[in-house]
Amino acid sequence: MSEPNDDDALLMRLRDLALVDLDALLSGAEGTAYEQLLISHAEDLEDALRTARARAVELSKLIVSADPLVLLDAGHGVRARDGGREAADRTGRRLGARAAACRSLARLDDLSAGLYPRLVEADRRRASLPG
Repeated sequence: MSEPNDDDALLMRLRDLALVDLDALLSGAEGTAYEQLLISHAEDLEDALRTARARAVELSKLIVSADPLVLLDAGHGVRARDGGREAADRTGRRLGARAAACRSLARLDDLSAGLYPRLVEADRRRASLPG
């Protein structure tokens, strides 16, 4: 699984791409330069979204992999075994990890939701290129 710093880099990349206005990027470009800019930008968007999707799959697996509160079904004797501190700490860490994964997934989804329409617009323009 990716490290949080990797998530930060990916989130920054998605945010940076969200700042790019396609009309401003292509303004003044003509012919081959226009095509190259458009294709390069569209490929960058697609790559970033694919990377976000792969990370979202990893995070989703982490979120649903195990129930951190499984000891609720065990009864009070099991939960309190050996003072219960170790089980409580382990459960707290698992809940914290799941919460962090949910937050990361939400950030990725929020940014991806804004970028996907930009990819579609770039693809629409690419489809209208000659030849």
